[in-house]
Amino acid sequence: MSPTLAAPSTRWLRASGAVLAGVGVALAAYASHGASEVARGNLQTAALFAFGHGVALAALARGVVSRLSLAALAMLLVGTLVFAGALVVKSLWGTSSAPAPFGGMVLILGWLLYAASVLRD
Repeated sequence: MSPTLAAPSTRWLRASGAVLAGVGVALAAYASHGASEVARGNLQTAALFAFGHGVALAALARGVVSRLSLAALAMLLVGTLVFAGALVVKSLWGTSSAPAPFGGMVLILGWLLYAASVLRD
C-alpha cells in the first residue's frame, strides 16, 4: 500500500472541483438564456462535464490515500479543463475544438487510473 497523503495536499483538488461545479452551473445558465442556438449544444455539454467532474473531484479528493489516486484525480481536472474549455472557447470565440478529444482521452485515462488506484489501495 502506498503511503497515506496528508489532507492539505488534496485541498486544492477539492477546491478546484467546487469551482468547476460552479462554472458548470453558470455555463448551463448561459447556454439556456444567452447563447446562440449554434453554441447552445457545446456549452451544455461543457456544463455537464464541468459540473459532473467538479462534484466528483470535490467528493473523491477527500478520500485520496495514494499518489496514484492523486494523479488520477489530477488527470480528471486537466481533462475536464481541456475538454470543456475547448468547447467553450469554440462556442464563444469560434476557434477550433481540436483539443477536446485529447481532453476526453485524459478523462478516460484518469477514470481508469482511479479505478486501478481503488483496487490497489
